[in-house]
Amino acid sequence: MRRIIFILLTFLLISAEGFSQYLWDFGGHVGASNYLGDMGGKAGTRRDFVMDMKLEKTQFTLGAFARYKFNPLLRGKIGLNWIRVSGDDKLSTNPGRVGRNLSFRNDLIEFELTGQIYFYDIPDLGRTYRYRNDFQMYAFVGVAGFYNNPKTLYNGSWVALRPLKTEGKSYSPVSLAIPLGIGLFFTIEKKHRIGWEFDWRTTFTDYIDDVSGNYADPNDLDSDLARALSNRRGELPNRVGVPSSAYYLPGQKRGDPSHKDSYITTSVYYAYVMRGRSSFYRSKYGSIFKRNTNKKRKVRAKF
Repeated sequence: MRRIIFILLTFLLISAEGFSQYLWDFGGHVGASNYLGDMGGKAGTRRDFVMDMKLEKTQFTLGAFARYKFNPLLRGKIGLNWIRVSGDDKLSTNPGRVGRNLSFRNDLIEFELTGQIYFYDIPDLGRTYRYRNDFQMYAFVGVAGFYNNPKTLYNGSWVALRPLKTEGKSYSPVSLAIPLGIGLFFTIEKKHRIGWEFDWRTTFTDYIDDVSGNYADPNDLDSDLARALSNRRGELPNRVGVPSSAYYLPGQKRGDPSHKDSYITTSVYYAYVMRGRSSFYRSKYGSIFKRNTNKKRKVRAKF
């Protein structure tokens, strides 16, 4: 966790120093996160968007970003985010998922690049005629890459699932997502921005939760730990309304490979608007444009 926080702070400082022109702002955000995948859900079949989301598994997100204004209607943003998502079959009202008895937690490290399109602007809040405070709203879309490492709690310890190949298949720890959302901010005294964003990511992987296909043959798995975490139905006693162990045999459905996983964040952020050249810019290029004030002015004699 300390390493992740250090990376985020380093990214923020580099953005502040390197991106030094008037049109840049940089900042950080904190908020809540959740996911939609193979865990959770109601008693019926899978439903899209937030309908199957479990608010009990809401986690957190934090990150840093830098943003550049190309024109009044378009800005670009780069960001580095730490997003935690989790799920647990015990919270589902789908009997098949309850009997499956799987759970996970995943700390996603994400790098995003998005374009923001501004559709609403109040350039002078309060009509002060000083144009020091404003309000803007925007929509955005882009691309993101993230590191994916799902874990589950087993015998009191968090165990990484990807190396175990619990479905007998390997998958990449790195994947892509499409961020899509809306945001707004207030600019105060031309320097400080307080904002909010809602961001939905559709991914290109179905293994954020380590669940996608069918139950593997235990003989094809590499270790006793992989076999124990591949099929956890045996940890639950038989009870009314939950399928028996015969429902979770090798080759039976374990997940839904026809739909990719997705995750969602909502966060508030603070950003500082760069006004003028930074110390980095002045140290590198300031001497080129700096006027020599120590040079004595020549005075032509009148005779």
